[in-house]
Amino acid sequence: MTTSQGDPTGEATELLSALIRNACVNDGTPDSGGETRNAELLRDHLSGSGVDLELFAARPGRDSLVARIEGSDPDAPTVVLMGHTDVVPVSPDGWSRDPFGGEVVRGTDAAGRPVEEVWGRGAIDMLNLTATMAVAFRRLAARGWKPKGTLVYFAVPDEEAGGTWGAKWMLDHHAEVFAGRSGRCDYVLTEMGGWPHGGGRRVGISVGEKGIAWRRLRVGGTPGHGSMPFGADNAVVTAAEVVRRIAAHRPAAHLDDLWRERVASLSVDASVRDALLDPARLIDTLAAMSPSRAKLLHACTHTTFSPNVVHGGVKTNVIPDEVLIDVDIRTVPGVRGDDVDEELRGILGDLADRVEVSRIFDDEATVSPTDTPMYEALERRTARVYPGATLLPELIVGATDSRFFRHRGTVAYGTGLFAPGVSFEQFASRFHGHDERIDTASLGLCVDLWEGIAEDLLG
Repeated sequence: MTTSQGDPTGEATELLSALIRNACVNDGTPDSGGETRNAELLRDHLSGSGVDLELFAARPGRDSLVARIEGSDPDAPTVVLMGHTDVVPVSPDGWSRDPFGGEVVRGTDAAGRPVEEVWGRGAIDMLNLTATMAVAFRRLAARGWKPKGTLVYFAVPDEEAGGTWGAKWMLDHHAEVFAGRSGRCDYVLTEMGGWPHGGGRRVGISVGEKGIAWRRLRVGGTPGHGSMPFGADNAVVTAAEVVRRIAAHRPAAHLDDLWRERVASLSVDASVRDALLDPARLIDTLAAMSPSRAKLLHACTHTTFSPNVVHGGVKTNVIPDEVLIDVDIRTVPGVRGDDVDEELRGILGDLADRVEVSRIFDDEATVSPTDTPMYEALERRTARVYPGATLLPELIVGATDSRFFRHRGTVAYGTGLFAPGVSFEQFASRFHGHDERIDTASLGLCVDLWEGIAEDLLG
């Protein structure tokens, strides 16, 4: 791969295109992903810069890459730049271009201004940040930068399927590679953030994320011949009622300080803001909004229950005796696994004793504080691009690898810096969607951000 030496935007563009073309698709099975291709590409990109590079394989073909620039002062912080190397599957028929072509396309944006974009799966989630972090790290190392604090670059697999073979495995087996001279890992920077809100008055930074409490419900019945269904104990019929009750459930609203900050940033009438802060009027207010906005804001304020997978039955003429229902439950801060199980029993009511509940995932919500030197540094750097802007701390409704570090006491933020002119809604529609792409101007801004934060905080 050629590199545009001296041009961080060009270098990041080339590296991002190459990462996309490696097509490290994670379908959730243990041996999918093939992220070693991207780990080796990134290792080769960083080679020759004089830093320690090491690959760690949780499974064959699923390597993590760790690179370090050692600090000199044990009292200085350690910062980890973490980007994942896997991407989700695609439906090629919905794409205008090859989803793994990594093409650089020149055109115009919605306002008619010229724009250059990199197209392909992972361009937004999150190979753009993985690439720009590598470019910034290489630039710092290549010029012989000698910081007080330690800087770590971490390219990690399996984020898109829960992190079992990526961040979780690395922290369980090699946590020492993330510690500086102090023995601590102080900060992690990763996805998602950096998008302007309200015309650039606020720029989003994720300081927390909801928990994951996936549950598998086993609904039992009595087998029999399908030709005689009268009075049958049919597991599918019972399961249908279970799904209906879950879908109809209306969990209590959780309105905290992060929610109040988000509401204050919305471009809505004062009366709507007041209603969004009132638990009694919240649902009706969301129902009057656009579906895309309502879905997001509802998820920010509620523990959500979504029955997404159902398996049952063996043959058309056999009454089934078992149905399995997988429910995606995302919890707000403060809700624990036992709380989820208790709420499920309440939802099921008189059917609770007929349903066996087992835990698939159980990670509680995590939130990092905002009164930190890193937060202040990010705000200062953001204001260089958006003068006068302040950061908008957000709770994201999905999951990232940040949670594994937060559970160990590390402050983790989802951040970045994206060019004016592209709204959060436009970016959000490209996550896991068709025609995923990122403008090259944003790549240059992100390289500058990572490089500047390292200089500001690590000395």
